[in-house]
Amino acid sequence: MMEESPFTDLPQNDVELTPDKVKDEKEGGPTFHCDLCDAELVYTIAQAFLPGLSTACVDNTTGDVFKSPGSVAAEIRKEMVEYLMQRSETFVAESVVLDDGLEVQASDHPYDIIAYLIDEFATTKRNLFSRVSEWLLSDKREDKIDDFSQEMEINGFWSIDNREAIVQTLLKNVDLKNEFHCDMKFYSADELAQHVPTCKYRSMTCQNEGCYAKYSISQMENHDSVCPYKMIPCEQKCLASLMRRDMDRHGITVCPMKLVNCPFYSVGCKSAIPQCKIEEHRSSDFHSHLLYILQGIHKEASVEVLRKRVEQLLQKYSSKLANIRDLRSLTYKVKDLDAKLGPLKVCATNEVDVATKTAGKLQILEASDTNKVTEKGAETRVVGFEAKPQSLEVTPTNKDSIEAVKAEIKDSEAKQHSLGVKSLNKVSKEGLKTKATDVEAKPQSLENTITNKDSGVAPGTTVNHHEARPSSLEVTPKKVSEATIENSVKDVEGQVRLSKVSTEENW
Repeated sequence: MMEESPFTDLPQNDVELTPDKVKDEKEGGPTFHCDLCDAELVYTIAQAFLPGLSTACVDNTTGDVFKSPGSVAAEIRKEMVEYLMQRSETFVAESVVLDDGLEVQASDHPYDIIAYLIDEFATTKRNLFSRVSEWLLSDKREDKIDDFSQEMEINGFWSIDNREAIVQTLLKNVDLKNEFHCDMKFYSADELAQHVPTCKYRSMTCQNEGCYAKYSISQMENHDSVCPYKMIPCEQKCLASLMRRDMDRHGITVCPMKLVNCPFYSVGCKSAIPQCKIEEHRSSDFHSHLLYILQGIHKEASVEVLRKRVEQLLQKYSSKLANIRDLRSLTYKVKDLDAKLGPLKVCATNEVDVATKTAGKLQILEASDTNKVTEKGAETRVVGFEAKPQSLEVTPTNKDSIEAVKAEIKDSEAKQHSLGVKSLNKVSKEGLKTKATDVEAKPQSLENTITNKDSGVAPGTTVNHHEARPSSLEVTPKKVSEATIENSVKDVEGQVRLSKVSTEENW
């Protein structure tokens, strides 16, 4: 608990602490000075006096059982004023030092200078206990300083008017650039009286309701641009006018023009609209909202098909849909009415496009895989011919079975185009090679009997092992002709198509 301060023993006013007005040193010169200063800066500096005095009192009595901060407050206050007056007159000259011929100057702002002098004075009042202990770094010390400062403010120990009067004198001593005080001098009191009403440093109080800030007339525009109590129109262009300090809260809570997401944001409408225009947006974008809902129901349908479905819904059930406002109810209603309209009818153009794309992919797949199968088939024929010469004597294939297979292929292709089949998955290369090998391993499927030209031997290659054949064989293997390769390619293509048809039927 904070020690009780003997404020009853202190003087209730401190007019005697106000320094005398500066007198002109030259006799016969102007003797009337304008005492006006920047009122806002004067008030700010005066607010720093009490914390500085509180710090000096607390540090001076720390560890002393016979003294309290309140018991020494009056004496230390007087010492503080005298110290600030003396140091302000010499500080500017002392702050400029010569260091290797270079001038090093401290901050020239009056607030920084006076705040530095206050801290310097508080440092001189520390007793031995404060210097050698960890008191200066403790949180308890800071709390005690704040409490004592508030106690002096509440009890009116040092009034704000007397503090401002002292600050005005200090300000004239440290403001060498004359940026924060008036330096005008006059020969008569009448001249001074005529100057005061027009002086740019004359004080005024903010006219905004709730604001009691004081500032010079020259700072009126600056204060007005940041005053938290000034009434200004809503930044989001609504019809309300409110205090600047309430603008942020208004903009994110009750302002009718604040931007919000569309109620149908979750289904795809990404529009950001003012809160007061939600109903207008619902009406103007009703078609789009229905389209977004249908896209969630029919994920694979094209936009063109869904737009036609929207038109159908509006033509038949416009009255049932118009009054529904929330997303969930509208979604349930659209699902119900969409089911009553029956399945979607894919447009002919869409079917043709899908069929064309599917046919193109199949042709590319067949072209790339057929070349590899043909080469593999030619190699297989050569190996088979060399290993089994007796296979040369083969009976012709049944042409009727081949014609039946071709007819089945044509029927399956016709079914693909009529049903608008989706593109089939690509047949793996290993599967094609297996099919090709099986076809080549069955010589009875060939339409022509293997002759001398179907030996499968590459040009310029000699087959030596046929020299030992019996003379009963009348046929001698020769180079593979182009016609034979073409026939084998056709057979492989037929088998590929059959495999696709079978795959489709399985699906």
